[in-house]
Amino acid sequence: MSGWASHLVIGPIVVPLVAAAAMLLFNDRRTWLKRALGIATTVALFAMALVLLQTVSTPAADGGPARPLVYLLGDWAAPFGIVLVADRLSVLMLMLTSILGFAAMVYALARWDRAGPRFHALFLLLLMGVNGAFLTGDIFNLFVFFEILLAASYGLVLHGSGVVRIKAGLHYVTINVATSLLFLIGVSLIYGVTGTLNMADLAARIPHVPASDLMLLEGGAAILGIAFLVKAGMWPLSFWLPTTYAAAAPPAAALFAIMSKVGIYVILRLSSLFFGQDAGAAAGFADTWLTIGGLATIAYGVIGILSAQTLTRVAGNYILISSGTLLAAIGTDSATVWAAALFYLVSSTLAVAAFYLLIEPVERGERDELAPGAPGAIFEDEYVGTFDEEEDESGIAIPATIAVLGGGFILCSLLLSGLPPLSGFIAKFAIIDGLLIFEDTIAPTTWALIALIILSGLAAMITMTRAGIDLLWTPADRPQSYLRVVEAAPIALLLALCFVLMVQAGPVMGYMEATARALGQPHLYSEAVLSAPRISQPPVAP
Repeated sequence: MSGWASHLVIGPIVVPLVAAAAMLLFNDRRTWLKRALGIATTVALFAMALVLLQTVSTPAADGGPARPLVYLLGDWAAPFGIVLVADRLSVLMLMLTSILGFAAMVYALARWDRAGPRFHALFLLLLMGVNGAFLTGDIFNLFVFFEILLAASYGLVLHGSGVVRIKAGLHYVTINVATSLLFLIGVSLIYGVTGTLNMADLAARIPHVPASDLMLLEGGAAILGIAFLVKAGMWPLSFWLPTTYAAAAPPAAALFAIMSKVGIYVILRLSSLFFGQDAGAAAGFADTWLTIGGLATIAYGVIGILSAQTLTRVAGNYILISSGTLLAAIGTDSATVWAAALFYLVSSTLAVAAFYLLIEPVERGERDELAPGAPGAIFEDEYVGTFDEEEDESGIAIPATIAVLGGGFILCSLLLSGLPPLSGFIAKFAIIDGLLIFEDTIAPTTWALIALIILSGLAAMITMTRAGIDLLWTPADRPQSYLRVVEAAPIALLLALCFVLMVQAGPVMGYMEATARALGQPHLYSEAVLSAPRISQPPVAP
C-alpha cells in the first residue's frame, strides 16, 4: 500500500479512540449526537477491515502468498519500535469485531445506552482495545491494549447498576487484576531470557535459546498462558464467565462474545509463532495441555448448559464450549484443524452474540419491565398454561412478535447445536474431518474431542428446546412480548451472516485454510516485520 492507505493499519485503533474522546466533550443530553457518532464509527471500522481484508488476501507480485502489512509507529524499525501487523488472522478478527460492534450499538439504541452514563465512550474504548490486541506485534503493547479493553469492560459490566451487576462486576475486576499481574510476571521472564518482546523477533530468537534457559522460557510462557486462558475461559479458570456475562446488559454481553476470543487469538498467535515446528527444543510446548484443558472445558460447559436455569447462563456456558473446542483444536497443531476451528470461531461468535441480543425480548413477557441487573428465570416450576387436547386450534393467529422471536430462537438453537445445514454444522463437521483425515492411528484424546463435540450439540439442543417450549410455545397468562425494529434488525443481521457463511462456505473455508497455512509458516511473519522499510532514513552525520 502507498500514500494514505499505508496508514490504514492504525485506523481501527485511532478512529474509536478519537470518537470516544470527542464524546466526552458532550453532556449526556446530547444522546442523538453520541448515537450518530457511535454508529458512524462502527461503520468506519467495518469499512477499514474490509479494505484490509482485500489487501491481505491479494497474492504478492511474485505470485507468492500475501505478506502481512506492517506499520512502524514513529517510523522506528522493528524490533526497537512499536509495530502493528495486519495479516489474515488479525484482519479476520477485526472484521468480526466491527460486525459485532455495529450490531450491539444499534441494539443499544432501544434503551440500553440510556441506562447509565458514558455508554458510547466505553463501548468505543472497548473496540479500540480489542482491535489493538489483534493488531499489535509486541507482547508488552498487547498488555497495554488488554488493560484498555478490560478497563472499558469494567464500566460496561456495571452499566445500569443493580446489585447483581455490581456483585458480578467486582468479581470480574478482582480476577482480571490478578491475571494482569500474572501477565507482567510472564512477560518479565520471557524478556529476561530473550532480551526482546517483539513477537517477530521472539519467533526468531526462541529456537536459539540455550538449553539451560529453556525451562525459564517455558515457565514464563506458561504463566503468560494462564493469563490468556483466564480470559479465554478454560476450565477451571472459567468460573467467572457465565455469571459476569449474564449480569451485563444485552448489547454489552453480545460484544463480550468477542472478548473470550481475544484470549483464543493470542494463544493461537503465540503458539504458532513461538512454539511451532521451527521452534527447536521448545516446539509443541503446551499442545497436550491445551488439548486436555479444552476437553475439560467442553465437558464443564455441557454440564453447565444442561443445568442452566436462565438463558443468559445457557449462552455463557455455550461460550465455554466454544472456547474449549477452539483450545483443543489449537492443541492438535494441525493446519487443517486450525482452518476448521477458525470457521467455527466466526460462526459460534455470531450465533452466541445474536442469542444474547435475543434473550431479553424473549424473556420480556416473563416479568415486568427489567430493572437494570435483575436476573430473570426462564424455566418455571410448573407450566402455567397448556393446550387443551380437545380445543380446536384452527384459525388461531400467531402474533407477529412471537413469530419473529420464535423464528430467531429456532435459528439460534440450530446454530448453537450444530445441526445441518447451517454454518455451525459445517464448522463442526470440518473439525471432525480434520481430526480424522491423514491419521493412521487416532489418539484417545481425538476420539474424546469428537465425542464431546457431538455431545455438546445434543446438550444445547435439549436445553434450547426445553426453554423454547416454556417461553414461546406454551400459552401463559403473562403479557405478550413486544419487539422494536432496532432490536430485531441487529439480531436479523447476525443470523443472516450465519446464513451467508453456510451459502458461501467454500470461499470462506478457502480463506481460513490460507490463514492456517500462513500460521504454519511463522518465518513469513517474522521476515515481514523485521524487514519492514522505514519511510525515512536517519540523516547521515557530517
